[in-house]
Amino acid sequence: MKESISGCPLEEAMRVLGGRWRIVLVYYLLDGPMRFSDLRRAMPNISQRMLTLDLRALEEVGLVQRRLLPGIPPGMEYSLTGEGQRLRSLVDLLGEVGERLERARLRDAA
Repeated sequence: MKESISGCPLEEAMRVLGGRWRIVLVYYLLDGPMRFSDLRRAMPNISQRMLTLDLRALEEVGLVQRRLLPGIPPGMEYSLTGEGQRLRSLVDLLGEVGERLERARLRDAA
């Protein structure tokens, strides 16, 4: 991941959580651990490569942890760390903003 340039805390948050999928991954993991394949099903428009890259990036900054599941074939399960769980209020707020924006878009289209 690139480093922040300005030192602004918002820039740091957007560096880590920005992009199309990272905060969506956090949203799904707030309900509990999920296997890689379950995340792919929940987010059908994300490529396998992008899912892997974003999970690794969130793991690198300590928001997500992964666990190897025994079996044949072995699986990988992802969950939020305690720090990742602290993003719940942010995810809730972003969801509320998204709902308001969607209502306004539908109202303006009518």
